[in-house]
This record gives sequence, structure tokens and C-alpha cells, in this order.
Amino acid sequence: MIEKEQRRLRMGVLGCGPIAQFAHLESCAKARNADLYAICDAAPDLLARMGATYEPQKMFGDYDAMLADPELEAVIIATSDAYHVPMSIKALDAGKHVLCEKPIGVSVEEGEMLAAAVKRSGKVLQVGHMKRFDPALEAARDFVRDDIGQIFAMKAWYCDSTHRYTNTDAVQPLPITSKLAKKPSGNPKADLRQYFMLAHGSHLVDTARFFCGEIVAVRARLLERAGAYCWFVETEFANGALGHLDLTVAVRMDWHEGFQLYGENGSVTAKTFNPWYFRASEVDIFVEKDATSRRPLGADGHFFRRQVEGLADTVLNGAPMRGANVEDGIASIRAMVAIARSVETGNRVELASVTGAV
Repeated sequence: MIEKEQRRLRMGVLGCGPIAQFAHLESCAKARNADLYAICDAAPDLLARMGATYEPQKMFGDYDAMLADPELEAVIIATSDAYHVPMSIKALDAGKHVLCEKPIGVSVEEGEMLAAAVKRSGKVLQVGHMKRFDPALEAARDFVRDDIGQIFAMKAWYCDSTHRYTNTDAVQPLPITSKLAKKPSGNPKADLRQYFMLAHGSHLVDTARFFCGEIVAVRARLLERAGAYCWFVETEFANGALGHLDLTVAVRMDWHEGFQLYGENGSVTAKTFNPWYFRASEVDIFVEKDATSRRPLGADGHFFRRQVEGLADTVLNGAPMRGANVEDGIASIRAMVAIARSVETGNRVELASVTGAV
């Protein structure tokens, strides 16, 4: 049991659907430096069920009413992608800090609107790229940042599995749903190219940036076959390193995610698990100078709770942000838009030149 700190960030969760139930509500309840102060959902039956389960101090059926509560300090946006930017801007304009699920938006222009709102508000916005809080990946990032020297190349892959839901249904509680849930006007899964890129590609792109820095250009190909979508993306990083990103949904095998990174003073290999196992990645860090390798255990694999604690540390104590900020979120959108444009044209696309939606 994690010991609670005396001063804790008062969090509100917008949306009580599956992602909130599987990740965010529990994270706020368990966090050492945050409390689940309030929850908000447009479906009264779902709101009542989650309120009875998690016992927040306040429950709201209206988002504006929750934001008007002076005791509320931060909001987690746990809604459909289409609501991420407008709901985040509302929270920022109300003087609240924000943890927004990824991706922060579906277009470059949306991301820039959100960045302007962050700057205007002076509040903290963190994007829910929770893999940055995988303790084994953090150890690998420290080695890459401090000791690896010049990076040559990174090969990274994110391959969802045809057996993914069979695996997760065995370990997750049955989500509580409501016929009264508020949904976007359009079906997010109507365009599977866009849906898979936003849902899965955002993770792959952010992992690449977390270790290798800015992506400046991509050249991508997409194969659609037998119901699967496979993107192969040649990637150029600002530091001169080369990258190859493989996004495949879905492979006929177990969940397959990880990377290999080659540098001047060593290498890193990583195997990342289905996130709902709450298991840190298996990371091998090879150090060239003494030809040894080490594997950090990363026993605390609750990345969702750890990202809440990271936000709270930044807000309450002024700690440097460990998670992704709004500029990281925009960079992810730009990379995904560039991949989409490259697939359409067959050309190399520079991220700085892209506009529009994924």
C-alpha cells in the first residue's frame, strides 16, 4: 500500500467510461500525492455506479459545474479523442491543470490551439503518454541521455495482437457502460487508417521521440491485407540518427512491442507488454566499455498511477515535468500527419511543413 503524502492534488476525472475505469479512477485513488476529488459524466447511471465504487468528494453531471468548483485543482480528460482539445481548453481557461489522454488532438491546428491555451493559462498540461512512466523505459532513457553518446539508429515496433482482447478480458474487470453515454457525432472507427494511427501510432511515435528526440522527416508505406494494416516508416531524427517504425494492427501472434537502439557507447533492447498487464518492459542495457549488460526490474509497473504522481509533483512542488507536454503532443500529431501524407504521395515528408488532420 502506497503511503499518502499530506498535501495531495485534488483531481477530477471527466468521463467514467472504460479508460477511466481501467486506468484513471484507480490511479487517482492510489496515488501518493493526489486524490480523486471529483468525477463527471453525462450519463447519470454510470456516474452513480462509479461514485458508489470510488467515493469521490463530489460528483457532477455537468462539466462546467465541476470546473466552477474552486477546490478542484486538476482534471483528467478521459473522453473520446474528438473531445480532448475542447475539454482541455475549458479546463485550462477555468484555471485547472490538465492530464489529457493521448492523442491530444487529431489535427495540427487543434494542437496549436491547445498550446495557445496552455500558454495563456499558465497551467500545466501533461499528455497521457503513460509509457514514459514505465520504470524500465525510464532507466533506458537515462542511459541513452547520459551515457550512450551519439545515436546511430532506432528500430521500434508496435504491433497489436488479434488475441489482445482475449488476453485482456481475462485480467480486466467487466467495464460498466451506459446507453446514456455521450458520444462523438461521427463514428471514430469509420476510418480505420485514422483510428489505428491515433490510438496506436501515437504511442509508437512518442516512444521514438522519448529516446531519440525530434523527428524531422518521414517516408512511409502502408499495406492493407487480410484485414491488417501495416505501416513501415523510415524516420529521420534531428540528431542525425536513422529510424524504422513498424506499426501493424493486428499481428497473428502475441502483443509485439519494443525497440532496438544502437549508440556509440552501447545499445538498448526493449520488450514492452500489453499495458493492461501493468508490467514494466524487459529492458537490456549493454555498456560497451566493460561489455556488460543489465536489466532493471521496474517492479512498479502502474504507469497510469505514476503519470498522475508525476503531474502532481510538477504542480505541487515545481518538479520538472517527466511526462509529455503540449509541444510533445503537437509533435506526435505532426508525425502522424506526415506519415499519412507520405502514404498518400509516396514522398518524403518534413514534419515542419504539414498541416491538417491525420
